[in-house]
Amino acid sequence: MADSAAVTATADEHFVTMVTSDNEPTCWGCGLHLLLASYSPTFKCRWCGAITAQNAWKHESSFRWRRLRDQCFVCILFIFMVFVICGGVWAVYPVIFSISYFLGIIHSIITACLSVSTLSTFSLAAFRCPGVPPSILWGSYPLVGKGDLKNYTFCHYCSKPKSPRAHHCRTCEMCVLDMDHHCPFIGNCVGAANHRYFILFLISAVVSTIYVAFMSVKAGLHVWPPLSYRRPNAHINMFGIDFAMRIVKKIVMALLSSTVLLSTRELLLLYLFVSSISVNIGLSVLLWQQLFYIYEGKTYLSHLSSRGDDGDGRKDCRNILRFFGCPYSVSRYLPVVDSSQKRH
Repeated sequence: MADSAAVTATADEHFVTMVTSDNEPTCWGCGLHLLLASYSPTFKCRWCGAITAQNAWKHESSFRWRRLRDQCFVCILFIFMVFVICGGVWAVYPVIFSISYFLGIIHSIITACLSVSTLSTFSLAAFRCPGVPPSILWGSYPLVGKGDLKNYTFCHYCSKPKSPRAHHCRTCEMCVLDMDHHCPFIGNCVGAANHRYFILFLISAVVSTIYVAFMSVKAGLHVWPPLSYRRPNAHINMFGIDFAMRIVKKIVMALLSSTVLLSTRELLLLYLFVSSISVNIGLSVLLWQQLFYIYEGKTYLSHLSSRGDDGDGRKDCRNILRFFGCPYSVSRYLPVVDSSQKRH
């Protein structure tokens, strides 16, 4: 066959030789020319299965400012975690050890475990590669077999094939396998290689913030100035709304009056309690959302792409166990919810 000749695939998968026209669309995956019944901006090769978008064009927008923003967020979040750990140890543990030396040892071990797990999972999620799609041969018909590039598209940013499970992140400037989302607070994408560490970081952070709030309250009750308010009269209904509002008002007034007398340790305990509760609410919502998508067998991006249709995914508790690497011998005893079954 001459060099200028090309193999042409028609819609009914018959092949014709000696087609030399340069006006026919060419598959980027195998280089074959295709005869189409009508002009189509997007078509799928009947040989290799690659999807070609003829009108695809590359955006030249710069996202360097996003990378700088992510780096700032990562530094701020890391400093905040170190501050909470060090500040909590300084403010809480002298009080705890003064109560009970054995209790102080127990809480020190718990603090060390939570600190190591939170910082290590955060580092793995932030600095680990999120997942690169596997490399595959493309561009030449003798090398590309039938169906080798099924549903692959061409990434105009990376100039290489993009698998159906991959998505290009213009902030990270790379294609990410099973991309869930780009998280600015870890400065990285959440993909196939670090999604598990991201979930473990959320779990560890939620547990840690609950623990910090609890320890702040426990230490604060021993160092906070005593709250003084008169005991209500016996004839007042102790279960009424007026009684509850009166107690809340007296406690708030006592707190405001005693705030002026607080020391540095007591102010830090108050800050640790408020900040840990605030962070815990946001992280808990994010963790619940992530676990729900895993339960559905989806990622955040696949959930957005399938919005508006029922989809063919199966809601299964075993999806969560498989995500964390649990063996099938354990996951097979969990219930399965088949979303394809409809109630009559």
